[in-house]
Amino acid sequence: MTTTPSTAEQEDVAGRRCGLIAIVGRPNVGKSTLLNALVGQKISITSRKAQTTRHRITGIRTVGLAQYVFVDTPGFQMKHAAALNRTLNRTVLSSLGDVDAVLFVVEAGRFGLDDAKVLSLLPPDMPVVLVANKLDAVTRRTDMLPWLKSMQERHAFAEYFPMSARKATDVERLLTILQPFLPEQDWFHEEDALTDRSERFLASEIIREKLFRLTGDELPYTSTVVIDKFEEEGALRRIAATIVVERDAHKGMVIGEGGERLKRIGSEARQELEPLLDARVFLELWVKVRSGWADDEQHLRSYGYE
Repeated sequence: MTTTPSTAEQEDVAGRRCGLIAIVGRPNVGKSTLLNALVGQKISITSRKAQTTRHRITGIRTVGLAQYVFVDTPGFQMKHAAALNRTLNRTVLSSLGDVDAVLFVVEAGRFGLDDAKVLSLLPPDMPVVLVANKLDAVTRRTDMLPWLKSMQERHAFAEYFPMSARKATDVERLLTILQPFLPEQDWFHEEDALTDRSERFLASEIIREKLFRLTGDELPYTSTVVIDKFEEEGALRRIAATIVVERDAHKGMVIGEGGERLKRIGSEARQELEPLLDARVFLELWVKVRSGWADDEQHLRSYGYE
């Protein structure tokens, strides 16, 4: 049985816009920082380590009649051929198939071979906005004019927007620029939605961020976090997670002397999870060695990589 929307419901939907916008670029150009700024809350983890983002992460922002659904993608990996990297690259390419526009993120004033390779993957008929991020790091703004002219010659970008993802006014201006690319249609999500990812997924990502931040360059990026238990008891979340590394030496790096580093990873993750989940968090962490997991398709699937 079908029902006809009431006049009030039709008026409520009239004028609404909603669309998917992919955020793409090489590793470490600030895609996740930009996503968090656009959404207005941290939903994608960040660190200086390349390939921090490994999944397609959706962030949602509703402003007035417009709902923006942003898709943060892993940085396209050119240097390694392991199964993990092939999986990440498939995630990037699949994200481009059903979006309404693309944010192509580069560092302001810079454009290298890896940037060019990512640009070459973008569909020719897709509206692409060039986001020249980290503008605050450019010392001579006069250098930006010839650089922007050279970028105009590389691709027929729909818009050019030098910005800093850490500057709120720049983020608001970018939303205004993107609004015309959103089709006129009803919203995909509730007005107050921030992401379509589960609390369980967000917990694993926050733990992985603390792992990378507190191990620095010591630990190879082929480490991951698996949630073994996620239980809700009223205003309490009981979470047990395993940090998976490839070698015994890496296990020692994560645990640290007297277990201090692992305790700190757990403590910082818990402190960030509690306001995010609006609940008290009891967190247990373990470390296991799984040699070669990053080049094993079966292990990747079992750990949640698509």
